[in-house]
Amino acid sequence: MKKHNFSAGPCILPQVVLKKASEAILNFNDDDLSLIEISHRSKPFVEVMNKAQSLVKELLEVPDGYSVLFLQGGASMEFLMVAMNLMKVDGKAAYTNTGAWAKKAITEANSLGEAIVLGDSSDKNYNYIPKGYTIPSDVDYFHCTSNNTIYGTQMKVFPSCSTLMVCDMSSDIFSRKVDVSKFDLIYAGAQKNMGPAGTTLVIVKDEILGNTGRNIPTMLDYNTHISKGSMFNTPPVFPIYVSMLTLEWLKNLGGVEAIEKINQQKADLLYGEIDRNPLFEGTAAMEDRSNMNVCFLLTDSSKEGAFNTMWDEAGISGIKGHRSVGGYRASMYNAMPIESVQVLVDTMNKLEEN
Repeated sequence: MKKHNFSAGPCILPQVVLKKASEAILNFNDDDLSLIEISHRSKPFVEVMNKAQSLVKELLEVPDGYSVLFLQGGASMEFLMVAMNLMKVDGKAAYTNTGAWAKKAITEANSLGEAIVLGDSSDKNYNYIPKGYTIPSDVDYFHCTSNNTIYGTQMKVFPSCSTLMVCDMSSDIFSRKVDVSKFDLIYAGAQKNMGPAGTTLVIVKDEILGNTGRNIPTMLDYNTHISKGSMFNTPPVFPIYVSMLTLEWLKNLGGVEAIEKINQQKADLLYGEIDRNPLFEGTAAMEDRSNMNVCFLLTDSSKEGAFNTMWDEAGISGIKGHRSVGGYRASMYNAMPIESVQVLVDTMNKLEEN
C-alpha cells in the first residue's frame, strides 16, 4: 500500500511524475541512455531546461524582463546570493523574522551589510505573521518568507513596497496565484512543491542586477547564470527534469488556479477537524494558518501513544512535528490527494470515538 506521505520535505510527488522519472533513469527519450548519464549540453537536455523555464513563466504568468534560473545550493545559498546581488556596499536591507529560515537569511545579510528586522514573531515562537510595519524607502530591498514550514504560518497578503521586494517562496511556490510583477526576485527550493532536492528556482527582474558596487564572485552572480542559461556549471539534471514533469502535471491539472482551489479544500478539511475535535488544537494564529503545513497538538497528552499507533496503522507517514514545536505537522503540498487528508481526518475522528 502506498503511504499517505505528509512529509514536510522532500515533498510528495505525483505518481505519474515518479513513473516517468524512473523510466528516464533507465532509458531517456528512447535513446538507450539514462537521463543522468547524458551530456547536460546535449539537445535532449537543453530541451528539458528550456521547457522547464517556459512552464514556470506560463504557470506563474511571469512578465517580460524577468529571467528564470535553475540553480544549486538550495534556499540557503539564496540567502547569501540575494544579499550579495542586491545589497549595496555598506548598504542595508529590511527583513521579516517569521521563522528559522528567515532568521538564517537575516544572518547572511548581516555578513554583508545591515539587516533591519521590521516584523518579528519570535516572541510567540513564530506562531503568527507580523503585520503593521512600514518598509523604509531607503533600504536596498525588502525580504519576506511567504510560508513557514516549521511553524505552519503563511502570508496571506504581501505588503506594499517602494523598494525592491524579495520573497522566499520555497514551501508554497505554485500552490496559489501570486502577482509576480509585484516582486523583483522570488526564489524557491524545489523539494516542497516542484521536485526532489537539488535545484532551486530563481525568478529575477533583470534590470535590478549589477547595481551594488561590489565585486561579486562569478558563481554567486545572478548575471553569470542568466548569460549561460543556468548552465554556467553542470546543472542538477535529474531534479530539473523531475521539476519539469511536475510542472507539466500541474498544467494538465488546470494550472495554479486549479490547484489553489484543491489546496484550499484540503486545508479546510483538516483545519475543520482540528477545530471541531476537542482532542486537537492548532498552533498557528487562525488568520495566518498555512495551507501547506498544518501544525497541531493533542490537548490530552495521554492519548499520544494511541494516536501514533492509529495513524501508523492507517498508512500515514511524516506527520511528527518539528522538534522546536512538537506535536504534529501535516504537510499538504500540491501532489497530496484530498483522499489522504480524509484518511488523517478519519483517524483523528476515530481517536475521539475511542
